[in-house]
Formats: sequence, structure tokens, C-alpha cells
Amino acid sequence: MLTDDGVPVEAVYEPCTAGFGAAGHGPGDAAADTPVFVVAHGFTGSVDRPAVRRAARVFSQRAAVITFSFRGHGRSGGRSTVGDREVLDLAAAVAWARTLGHSRVVTVGFSMGGSVVLRHGALYRGVPDRGAPYDGALYTEGIEPRGASVRVPARERRTGEHLGAHFGARAGAAVGARADAVVSGAYADAVVSVSAPARWYYRGTAPMRRLHWVVTRPSGRLVGRYGFRTRIATDDWDPVPLSPVAAVPHIAPAPLLLVHGDRDPYFPLDHPRMLADAAGPDGAELWLERGMGHAENAADDALLARIADWATGALSA
Repeated sequence: MLTDDGVPVEAVYEPCTAGFGAAGHGPGDAAADTPVFVVAHGFTGSVDRPAVRRAARVFSQRAAVITFSFRGHGRSGGRSTVGDREVLDLAAAVAWARTLGHSRVVTVGFSMGGSVVLRHGALYRGVPDRGAPYDGALYTEGIEPRGASVRVPARERRTGEHLGAHFGARAGAAVGARADAVVSGAYADAVVSVSAPARWYYRGTAPMRRLHWVVTRPSGRLVGRYGFRTRIATDDWDPVPLSPVAAVPHIAPAPLLLVHGDRDPYFPLDHPRMLADAAGPDGAELWLERGMGHAENAADDALLARIADWATGALSA
């Protein structure tokens, strides 16, 4: 895959291996009738990490699955921006899923990937008529949504000015120029965020202080590159991207599930509760999992199966 700012991203597609739920869709059904899960891993993860492969295996029993490596991870190009431009990687994966014929897409993100699916869900919005042409299905902070879509002036759609505040001029112009071809299909029909932060720059736990050292210090980035196979960008965020807690109010009407462990060593329970509160009444379902640690490594098969069942049920509803 190639993102709208020109970064090559490795991705793997796996068809559904069995029926799911009462609908009974199986591998012989048309792709349009089979949902696809697009899995967004955590920081230092990649498409070939065991926890990601395990999640794909469980999800593929109920839907098709796309896994990919964020920029700077695995065999993808570029450098990690730790959740900022990664939203373009996810958008490329979702758009690819639709080119394969799938009409229903669920994004499932873990940790950093959890923050990315939240921002993606807010920035890439489906319109009420799925067959309608692109009509400003993206917005930036400060533009109020009207219904299920946001109308952006035609000039801004052509130039990508409405994306500049989030992705920079080059990426914004690229997305604006390809809006009709790509962005109209890059929205998610349901969103699942696991172990995500609510706010940026959190340093309240020892693991997060260590992560900030890896990201911000030259010696830390060397550890990231050679110890975790993660290439990290050296530039600071400019501007600071839309935060997860600011994004969640704008994901509706797409169903949203928030999952968090009560033994998460990175983000305590005030993070998922803050996200759920920001989503508003009926804006999100919150699962606080007893004994669970952090992200995909801590999500066992039973939890992954429940997540898959929730997602397919939400799509059916």
C-alpha cells in the first residue's frame, strides 16, 4: 500500500475462515457481504509480531482481516510519528479493504493504534448515503459536524487546506487531490480502541516515562531502532494532532467500543473513563477488563473473540 503522503506500508490480507454469528457468512460468500477487520498495532509492533498474528487468527474466524505495519515499523517505509501521521497509514488500509470489495470495515487498534483508530474515526467520516460522492467526509478541529458528514468548501477539498492542520501541507494537498478516489472509502463503519491513551504527553507511569525517553532522546531512538526495530522521527509534532479525547465525540454515528485493562501499567483507568465521558451518552461502550494488562499482548483469545462478536453485532444492528 502507499499512503497519501507517499509512504509505502506493508500489509497482509486474510479472508474469513469460518462463518460468524447468526448471519452465517463464510469464505464462500461475496466480499461485500463479509466484514473486514483492519488491525492497528501498538508502538514497536508490526504485522509479523506474534500478538498481532494471534489477533488476526481469532478475528479471521468471524471476518476477513487486514494487518499492516505502521510507518517506521517492520518493513514499512518512513519513520514513526508515534500516532500523528499514522492515521494516513490506517486510512490507506481501510481504503484498500474497500477496493477488495468489502462494504463494511471495522478498525481495531491497540495502544498507539488505539489512539490512531479514534482519530481516524473522527477525521474520516462516512456519509449517510454510502453510494453518495465524497462530500467533505473529513474535518478539522473547529469545524462543527452537521449530521453524519461535514461540508467543506470545494476549494478547500481541491487544495486539502482543511487537512493542513492535522497532516501538513504536502499530505493535505495529496489527500485533497485524491479525495474522490480514496478518501470517500477510507472511513470505518465501527471502531474498537484497546488500551488507548486519552491525552497526549502522559508521563504518569514508569513505562510511559521510559517510552518518552525512547521517543525524544537520540540515545533512546537508537534503542528503538536497533532494540525494537522501530525507526522514530526526530521532529516534534507541529502542530499537535487532535487528541483522542477530543476525537471521540465526533466518531458517532459509527459504533465505538473502548476496552481497557484494570492492570494496565501504561495508562490507568482515568484514561478510558475520560474517553467514554467525552463520547457522551450512548456514544461508546466501555469494557473494563479485570486482570488485563496492556494492548495486544494482554488481550487473550477469549477477549478478542468477544471484541469480534461485538463488532459484527454492531455492524448488523
